[in-house]
Amino acid sequence: MKLKISAIGKLKTGPEQELFSRYFKRAQVSGAKLGFSSISHQEFPESRNSLVQIRKQQEGELLSPIENKKSVLMVFDENGKDFTSARFAKLLAHQRDQGNRELIMTLGGPDGLDQKLLNNASYSVRFGPMTWPHQIARILLAEQLYRAMTILAGHPYHRQ
Repeated sequence: MKLKISAIGKLKTGPEQELFSRYFKRAQVSGAKLGFSSISHQEFPESRNSLVQIRKQQEGELLSPIENKKSVLMVFDENGKDFTSARFAKLLAHQRDQGNRELIMTLGGPDGLDQKLLNNASYSVRFGPMTWPHQIARILLAEQLYRAMTILAGHPYHRQ
């Protein structure tokens, strides 16, 4: 199964990009051994429209996955459900084992995600009750992907 991060905004060169890359590459290497054929990352530009609703709509169109019966959409949103790392790992394994072709994990820009995208998601997840900058949320997702791979592999990185 393919895992794909689809995000609004470009990670600029610097510590945020380095940290994202470190966890992302670790997740790719670990995931390949666990039946995740690829883990990819795609960035889209932020909308420059002056109206929030239109910005969210335009960004939502960029993030909307191509309709595919074997693809699953997961959005990261402040109103999503809390997942433990272990539950997140189990969800990834379950989706892989169900024969889904890809799991698309979507992160919006500073204004959040368009309602249409939220409505079409199979899963809505949040990184706790605090608000995180969208660039840091991307780092958190990369780390949690790596952590999920270590949980599934029985590696001691994740400690309870």
